[in-house]
Amino acid sequence: MKAKSRSYQHSTEMLAGLRAGLGAGCAAHGLRGHRLAHSRTTEKLQREYDAVVIGAGHNGLVAAAYLQQAGLRTAVLEKRHVLGGAAVTEEIVPGFKFSRASYLLSLLRPQIYTELELQRHGLRVLPRDPYSFTPLLEDRSPPRSLLMGHDMAQTQRQIAQFSQKDAQAYPKYEVFMGRLVSAINPLLDAPPADTAALGQGSLLQRLRALWPLLQAGLALGRQLPHFYEVLTAPISKILDHWFESEPLKATLATDAVIGAMSSPHTPGGGYVLLHHVMGELEGRRGAWGYVAGGMGALSQAIARAAATYGAHIFTEQAVCRVLLGSDGQAQGVVMQDGTEVRSKVVLSNASPQLTFLELTPQERLPEDFVRRIQQLDTRSPVTKINGGCFVAVSHSSRPMIELCIPSALDPGLAPPGCHVVSLFTQYTPYELAGGQPWDEKARNAYADTVFDCIEAYAPGFKVSVIGRDILTPPDLERIFGLPGGNIFHGGMSLDQLYFTRPAPSYSTYQSPVPGLYLCGSGAHPGGGVMGAAGRNAAQVVLRDFRRLRWQR
Repeated sequence: MKAKSRSYQHSTEMLAGLRAGLGAGCAAHGLRGHRLAHSRTTEKLQREYDAVVIGAGHNGLVAAAYLQQAGLRTAVLEKRHVLGGAAVTEEIVPGFKFSRASYLLSLLRPQIYTELELQRHGLRVLPRDPYSFTPLLEDRSPPRSLLMGHDMAQTQRQIAQFSQKDAQAYPKYEVFMGRLVSAINPLLDAPPADTAALGQGSLLQRLRALWPLLQAGLALGRQLPHFYEVLTAPISKILDHWFESEPLKATLATDAVIGAMSSPHTPGGGYVLLHHVMGELEGRRGAWGYVAGGMGALSQAIARAAATYGAHIFTEQAVCRVLLGSDGQAQGVVMQDGTEVRSKVVLSNASPQLTFLELTPQERLPEDFVRRIQQLDTRSPVTKINGGCFVAVSHSSRPMIELCIPSALDPGLAPPGCHVVSLFTQYTPYELAGGQPWDEKARNAYADTVFDCIEAYAPGFKVSVIGRDILTPPDLERIFGLPGGNIFHGGMSLDQLYFTRPAPSYSTYQSPVPGLYLCGSGAHPGGGVMGAAGRNAAQVVLRDFRRLRWQR
């Protein structure tokens, strides 16, 4: 039971006053509205580029910016009417601007902020502090809660309500996790070690291929066995080692199961926890924040950077096929209307499943590779609910709910006196029991269950909601191209990371098709709004370009 914002006092009198004052404004908007317009290039789509990027998710835009910055004529082709993939701002309820899918920022690599000058291009981040609020339903008045922030002394006082021992242990736990994160951090900003290089070349060349891993091991030192335990053990076991109070353990365990079809008792959940604490904002490790204007403002800033360098970015341009030459080399893409756009390389920001099972001719791919892509674990437990409210109330409960109110820090997202609420909920299956479809009735029944749970902690929440957008796993797949609704383009389990993401021998962004690269979350280092896959893939493409020119 965890909420990611401060609570606000709700009263029937205030609600009635807001309804009367807003009149035909906020209250009368209804559920259906227009989408926010997003900027796009004024250039005309050319028939030939050096590089074509399929999909304008944040990774695709990052890759395009680096490629164009290095001098490659680059085009980005997005099928939707908005840029950003899952990092978008959309006006689902008129007057209310939602970060419709992804909703928080922390993991974006600091190099990308600097190298693409994202602040100059309009990016503004609003840090959250305190960052976590866990209320308890108790037969006592007032009920207790756990509020955690970057003030360590204040956080310790909060933890001490439940355990003095845990309050003393928490700073040591933070140092321990920080050391693990620092050790593996460099692995995020480079392709995985090339296993093909390990069987050839001199000893020095082989060691060079392994250097990122050796560097991480050296940084861990004697902590290496503990790191191994965090990666492989259930996170419940790790937390039981450190702490005794259930409210604290429940709060920390949330980051180990976000987006994962697993429980805190599932082995191997530790990496998902590390993945969610390895980010930073303004130099503060583990900090999270809201993007002013919603997550779409981040995508817009990256797009503006790419466009400033000269990249062409298009919306409502759907790619239906990767164009291959007689030699099997990627030579461009075929649009939905049959138009061919030629290029020397193609980068796909789409999922591995969409890229290799739908956009690439199957007969040009190795059978074993196709089989591995087909067998990727893309199970998703996530349903995202976006709502417009008269009065913001921030509590959460069963099913697992992470509730955020970004308009508390960014009031421009909603009309005066109103707020936008983001509910990230688990666990919901892709297919309902008995083969029932996720129709409107099923969606609303689930949303009502969620709202009933919140109501127990925040009386008056339900009546404050004037519109909602319910995105089940099939909806996340259909709208954003997330396979199975999986927010990471595939599970972040150990068998689908580093050397094996998306498949063994193809973890360095190159694919079995020469000239076709993967640059989205389905590639190393995985999901979240990191930009690392896009930046790393661009570096690999540029390296291959240099080699090709040298050979010529």
